[in-house]
Amino acid sequence: MYPEDLIAPMRAELTNVGFQEFRTEDQVAEHLGPNHKGTTFVVVNSVCGCAAGAARPGVRYALEHAAKKPSTLATVFAGNDRDAVAKVRELVLPYPPSSPAMALFKDGELVHFIERHHIEGRNAKMIGDHLVEVFEHFCD
Repeated sequence: MYPEDLIAPMRAELTNVGFQEFRTEDQVAEHLGPNHKGTTFVVVNSVCGCAAGAARPGVRYALEHAAKKPSTLATVFAGNDRDAVAKVRELVLPYPPSSPAMALFKDGELVHFIERHHIEGRNAKMIGDHLVEVFEHFCD
């Protein structure tokens, strides 16, 4: 596990714009269980460079520019929130484990997933523009 004081600023990049943290498997399971309604956007946060340079800034860009947004914003942190991350990864199968990653659920179903290899090599605006399109398509 990473020291909490090391990753606190990385967590804050998302919580400061409205993300709630799911730190346990139960929190993920309760929210994304069979009665899930609406849209939930989950970011699997990470300490890697592509999370810092593209993923988190891209997410913030999308939230600033999208007319339609998910009803819930949530995040789990790879390398720290192990059980929560494992539950999210279970819910996005058959996609392999990936961090950073982004998942959009609608009424309990995974409707869009962005793996690390879709983040690497792209800048924040490219990721943000893609997310704006995804939100416009799936969010009410």
